[in-house]
Amino acid sequence: MDRADRQQLPLSKSSRQRSNEWIFRDVPSDIIIEVPGGTYALHKFPLVSRSGRLRRLIADCRDSDKSKIELLNLPGGAETFELAAKFCYGNNFEITPANVAQLCCVSDYLEMTESYSKDSLGSRAEEYLDSVVCKNLEMCVEVLKQCENLLPLADELKIVGRCIDAIASKACTEQIASSFSRLEYSSSGRLNLSRPVKCDGDWWIEDLSVLRVDMYQRVISAMKCRGVRPESIGASLINYAEKELTKKASLWNVSGQSRPDVIAGAGSNERIVVETIVSLLPVEKLVVPLSFLFGLLRSAILLDCSVACRLDLERRIGSQLDMATLDDLLIPSFRHAGDTLFDVDTVHRILVNFSQQDDSEEELENVSVFESESPQSPSQGALFKVSKLVDNYLVEIAPDANLKLNKFLVIAEALPEHARTIHDGLYRAIDVYLKAHQGLSDAEKRKLCKLIDFQKLSQEAGAHAAQNERLPLQSIVQVLYFEQLRLRNALGCSFPEEEPKPMFHSWRVNSGALSASMSPKDNYASLRRENRELKLELARMRMRLNDLEKDHVCMKRTMQKSGSRKFMSSFSKKLGKLSFFGHSSSRASSSPTPSRQSQRTDSKVTDRTY
Repeated sequence: MDRADRQQLPLSKSSRQRSNEWIFRDVPSDIIIEVPGGTYALHKFPLVSRSGRLRRLIADCRDSDKSKIELLNLPGGAETFELAAKFCYGNNFEITPANVAQLCCVSDYLEMTESYSKDSLGSRAEEYLDSVVCKNLEMCVEVLKQCENLLPLADELKIVGRCIDAIASKACTEQIASSFSRLEYSSSGRLNLSRPVKCDGDWWIEDLSVLRVDMYQRVISAMKCRGVRPESIGASLINYAEKELTKKASLWNVSGQSRPDVIAGAGSNERIVVETIVSLLPVEKLVVPLSFLFGLLRSAILLDCSVACRLDLERRIGSQLDMATLDDLLIPSFRHAGDTLFDVDTVHRILVNFSQQDDSEEELENVSVFESESPQSPSQGALFKVSKLVDNYLVEIAPDANLKLNKFLVIAEALPEHARTIHDGLYRAIDVYLKAHQGLSDAEKRKLCKLIDFQKLSQEAGAHAAQNERLPLQSIVQVLYFEQLRLRNALGCSFPEEEPKPMFHSWRVNSGALSASMSPKDNYASLRRENRELKLELARMRMRLNDLEKDHVCMKRTMQKSGSRKFMSSFSKKLGKLSFFGHSSSRASSSPTPSRQSQRTDSKVTDRTY
């Protein structure tokens, strides 16, 4: 006796023990019915009087004294057949949401219809389904759960369709009733809709989470067609994803390293769940949290979902990237060990989607020129936020030894030039990259530093860049020049209005702008020396301005005590003692006038720059 027979004997024995309670005990059985999960010794007459299929099968076995019929494709198994047999024997039992779908299917399979007997099993099950189950959402969900193992027969009998329509209709009705309950009269006598309570009218969300993904997809699609709120659809999708994908939360460890053994063991069911949820996402923005979209994207990459699924998520994320955080963008790379720690290509596609979405919004806003060019417009504000986010992301990925220069460049150049008002974050990221990749050639360093607009560096970043030996020489020269120009402009703003201000020529340093008569090293040393001198001049200027403020206080006191003529003579004498460019008061009196000295300084700067 093989293993299958040993397993079947207890089932058959227990089935016979259960059947002894409702079959005729004083009449020996004359037919054996074998179904999946059990074997029943029954009588022909009760069966042929109620079932068309059994009538034909028994008629084919008339010649033998004791017949055996196999019903291996019977839907519902032994428990459902036992209920059908009880009905044939005239025994009563209760129809419930847990067995009504099986009874509908088995009555169709055994042809237990009105054609063979009045008040048949099929008509009773159908009546219960329509009058009881379809009036209650929880019962419909339970019936759908039972139908998962009865397909495609349950679909052909329209059991699934009727339950789905009932669920969608009930959910829509609940939301309408909830909206009416929130209507309030304002002080002016108008009807206003109060703010909805969280999950108000959406109690069905938890019920739907028990369904299999194919049933769940059909239910949500029907709800969307019926007009259920997108917020409710989004909340249901989040709840369903948390229940189905929670076990996969440990597929990547904290360090972001992939685990090939776990990834290889991930089944196709999780992949189908992710693709289904993405296809059901509402088209409206802000319906689901951005962190949920990033979680779906990580799962889609890990489970190798379809390209269309990943591109759809990247497009949705790109449309609201200004609300993302740095942790959202740090997507681990699940490829081979020689790749980068983080998925840079996916982030680049998201940035491209954001830039294209930003361009399309600007085209729509071009109807009003002021709105499209105003830095206060939402798209410009989103650009500023994303630029800071990208700079922080570059700082995080820059230490990766496997990060190629071209990948770093495409991320840094993904946003338009006007997105960054300050280049401190970009400079910091480039400095970290240069420190981690010391094998770069001079040409690669120059290519990298071309991304920085040194005029947009803050004073602290400029001071750091001027002493940064990792930067190429030309970049350091540019930093020093703009620092010098900034100091001179600060000094120029401090001149009295009566004296002529020095005129500085604005020019941009590039590869061919250095003086031909001086070597780059000499230019560099000269500019650094002049930078130190200008800093000293600025310090002296501040000291003289402090003295001037003290003298001004004294003058006010003098003016209060004496007349205006005496005050003016005193004021003239004190002004004669001040010199803004002299190194001492005695030297200032013997040196040329400040206006001539500043003119000579101007001509010197002009000769050097041109």
